[in-house]
Amino acid sequence: MAVAPDWESYANGICAEIDFWAEKFGKIKIPTIFFGGGTPSLMPIDIFQSIMKRLGEKFDLSECDEVTLESNPGTINDDKLKDFIASGVNRLSIGVQSLDDSELQFLGRKHDVKTAIHLIEQAQKTGIRVSADFIYGLPNHTVKNIVSLCDEINRLGLHHASLYELTIEPNTPFGKMNLNMPTNDEMADMYLAVSDNLNLPRYEVSNYATPGEECKHNQNIWDGDAYIGLGNGAKGRIFMNNTWFEQSGGDIKFSEIDNKTRAIERLITGLRTMRGVLIDNDIKNVIDIDFINAHNDLVRVNNNRITATNKGLLILDDLLVDITK
Repeated sequence: MAVAPDWESYANGICAEIDFWAEKFGKIKIPTIFFGGGTPSLMPIDIFQSIMKRLGEKFDLSECDEVTLESNPGTINDDKLKDFIASGVNRLSIGVQSLDDSELQFLGRKHDVKTAIHLIEQAQKTGIRVSADFIYGLPNHTVKNIVSLCDEINRLGLHHASLYELTIEPNTPFGKMNLNMPTNDEMADMYLAVSDNLNLPRYEVSNYATPGEECKHNQNIWDGDAYIGLGNGAKGRIFMNNTWFEQSGGDIKFSEIDNKTRAIERLITGLRTMRGVLIDNDIKNVIDIDFINAHNDLVRVNNNRITATNKGLLILDDLLVDITK
């Protein structure tokens, strides 16, 4: 029998972390807020309101124009959605994963397609920004499946969608099932088919959006900006006393990161984006510029930014090894 979460203790813990960082940094401006990890849409509305209230008391939210809530279909009804919006949410990220009921069953999801579409459409009616996550590259998937998925996403009129490749790890239940998974070449064909069939331009390897509808929170992280992670399992990158720190939520731990490590992190995240990585002194110290100049078919420098070409994105993991000193 499932034990109900102790939401009051959860909120007290989050608020204590907010107080801690406010004492460290003062009333700094917060540009975006993202409620993710687990299923935050299960949170009672009064708990959400108490966290937002504390954030507003301790930080400057005057320029915070994006408050995202991750949600799973079936965990939030129409009235609760309206309550979240009234309490500050202006962007909903929905974990749809598939628009095929048999695939949802295979993935162990508790919702069906009808429930997912209802949540998308209800959220769209409210006028907030709506994004949905999908997974492709399932057993027996082909380009035909991707074309069909993209057609459905287009029909729904989404202005933001995230499409992730299914990764099977060894020694997991999926890993032990001897599944008929697509080959690397087939996965590459499916990846290219998304761009060819989705009515949204790619702005990051797995993310697509109408211009202006990109997730600002993720863009800031990919660009290498500082961010605070609150709650168990949350991670952050903070900048204090001219030094970068790796930060974890829940236990409020942080440890110093040297400039080279941080630059490589920025290179890894930034090269996944279409606008690439801004070249500063730290980035210059970790890249092999001779390799870049010799492989313009894979990676290029434009307007002081390094960007991977479409060909380079297909082999990004290997490219990152080659490009780094």
